[in-house]
Amino acid sequence: MPLVPFEKLPDDARIWVFGAAAPIDEVDAPRLLAAVDAFLFDWKAHGHPLTCGRHWRDDHFLVVGVDQRTEGASGCSVDGLFRTLQSIEKGIGTSLVAGGLVFFRDEVGLVHALPRAAFERLAATGHVGSATTVFDQTITTVAEYNDRFVTTAGAGWHKTLLGV
Repeated sequence: MPLVPFEKLPDDARIWVFGAAAPIDEVDAPRLLAAVDAFLFDWKAHGHPLTCGRHWRDDHFLVVGVDQRTEGASGCSVDGLFRTLQSIEKGIGTSLVAGGLVFFRDEVGLVHALPRAAFERLAATGHVGSATTVFDQTITTVAEYNDRFVTTAGAGWHKTLLGV
């Protein structure tokens, strides 16, 4: 079976991180994950099954990984994943593939998604800073996910938005 637990993917597995603009609740999350699992179970590149897995966290983040040691995801196969997610968006009422959002955790632990300019305004007013917990969606491997998906704004690319 090509669908494996995310934790079983090797450190060099290629990943894509999708962030939901709004939190996905306990009603919509199972529907989303069932649709994603159905796609991943049959995900192929050039007719070859992909060994893949997914991870869901913080009511916002879907991480999909492919073990490229067995077969790499092709452009067309990745497009299929994006189309599947776009078709699910309508049913869950939020975007997963829009991009351009900065995800951060506030002082009470809630995850927020804002456009970059709005995050910069929060930085200018002191509402976020270098110690603010952020989520780095630019990572591309399981190892990077484990090492720095959750970081501080001052330690990652987000520091460019802090105005310091």
